[in-house]
Amino acid sequence: MFKATRAFSGFSVDDPAKAKQFYEQTLGMDVTDDHGLLHLHVGGDSEVIVYPKPDHTPATFTVLNIPVDDVDAAVDELAQRGVRFEHYDLPDLKTDARGVMRDNGPTIAWFKDPAGNILSVIEKS
Repeated sequence: MFKATRAFSGFSVDDPAKAKQFYEQTLGMDVTDDHGLLHLHVGGDSEVIVYPKPDHTPATFTVLNIPVDDVDAAVDELAQRGVRFEHYDLPDLKTDARGVMRDNGPTIAWFKDPAGNILSVIEKS
């Protein structure tokens, strides 16, 4: 009978070398490369797989949420590393001038990786 053991998620990129540099150097994650797959070690024994896809289309939803103690501090630090935050002005999704959504669920700020996938820093509750 099927029983889930240790599950993981994954998403595609068009340039694994650029992705590895971004996740490792810009975001400071532990990244390993195994047979062309990037393994983002995201805490404990958890990981996310990043795989190359020549006809990659960026996800239109958040593929990776990174919990942080202080979203504003994370935005400041990542902005200094060259990360540009997304700005939204929709009826149910509005960000401030820094790209941070407040008072509509958890405090969160979205940005993109070099492949155009959407990531976030989200305040721990």
